[in-house]
Amino acid sequence: MRGFFLAAAVLAMVCGTALAQDVHTDYDKKASFGEYHTYYWAKVQTSNPLWQQRVQDAVDKDLQAKGWNRVGSGGDIALTAVGSAQNQKEYQTFYDGLGGGWRWGGFGTEATTTVQNYRVGTLVLDMYDSKDKRLVWRGTASNTLSNNPDKNEKGLDKAVDKMFKDFPPKEKG
Repeated sequence: MRGFFLAAAVLAMVCGTALAQDVHTDYDKKASFGEYHTYYWAKVQTSNPLWQQRVQDAVDKDLQAKGWNRVGSGGDIALTAVGSAQNQKEYQTFYDGLGGGWRWGGFGTEATTTVQNYRVGTLVLDMYDSKDKRLVWRGTASNTLSNNPDKNEKGLDKAVDKMFKDFPPKEKG
């Protein structure tokens, strides 16, 4: 019974890690974000064309909530976004028990390894200063995708919200 509970705990921990949304941002410390007020979309590329507008809508919502205005072209910032999805594999090994002491090669007498396939979506969002064409901000988000497009769209919105939570970066001074 103890082995069953240990296996269940390990499975819950692994699944929780695989389903966690991973969001990171980085920026040019010399950029003056207080001078940027307008932006335009230079390029959006996704593996599924339906997601191009979804990405733009999610980013537009957050930037406009921060007081930025979208323009057709010639804004302070040029935005690019690349979205992709790929298959990932995770190997899970379960042992038949922990009793009897340690043995070379594992925790019990028999091990079962299974392969879990899942799909991971990644979004990379870049902001370029349109005057000097230098990268001033990058946000990345990765998350496990489901077979439900509505659930994935909510995940996109949540990831973009996390990217812009502390945006614009505070100037050091």
